[in-house]
Amino acid sequence: MKILLVEDDPALGAGLKDLLRVAGYEVDLVADGHTAARLGIDPDIDLIVLDLMLPGIDGVEVCHRVRRPDRRCRSSCSPRAARRTDKVRGLKNGADDYVTKPFGARELLARVEALKRRAERDPAEAEVIVADGCTLDLGRCAGAARGRRRVTLTAREAGILRWLHLHRARAVSRAELLEHVWGVSASMETRTVDVTISNLRQKIERDAATPRVIVSVKGVGYAWGAS
Repeated sequence: MKILLVEDDPALGAGLKDLLRVAGYEVDLVADGHTAARLGIDPDIDLIVLDLMLPGIDGVEVCHRVRRPDRRCRSSCSPRAARRTDKVRGLKNGADDYVTKPFGARELLARVEALKRRAERDPAEAEVIVADGCTLDLGRCAGAARGRRRVTLTAREAGILRWLHLHRARAVSRAELLEHVWGVSASMETRTVDVTISNLRQKIERDAATPRVIVSVKGVGYAWGAS
């Protein structure tokens, strides 16, 4: 199982990383909320273990941004001073469990193992979208265009499709996509979004010059165009 560990205390982060690796898990360690949100949408991540108090954005917001129907295995590690309302917010925004600091190594490993068993016992439903002749499995970042040509999506492209489809009743700005798909400040160069969507259109549209799945909305950004 691949774990994304999010902890801004260098000594504690290094210790937890070693603990989980010795237990047999593959672990990536990051120290801030924005990086966690950016990496957390990777479909290869099986479990996210994070602090509630993080630089950039807090752990609750990270849970909200990376939450997906095909990922039910996620844990939130609360700081000693966490309020009950913080724990409730975390659970409502996608966390499956929490452990209050200070915690013992055995307790953390037991909770991780329990979440792993839960995920194996309750497999996720496929996250499949059918749009204008394309069948796109966002959880697997793959699909087929009009029944013939195979499509391979990047994690960013799957994230864009997921966000636009989720909010298909309205237009979505470039800044919103940067914040919720890239996990970065909305002040970043928005041309990044345009380039990624241009590449995505080449993969899934019948004609990239006249898109029907991802349509442009003048003065706003993009919208889900497929019925």
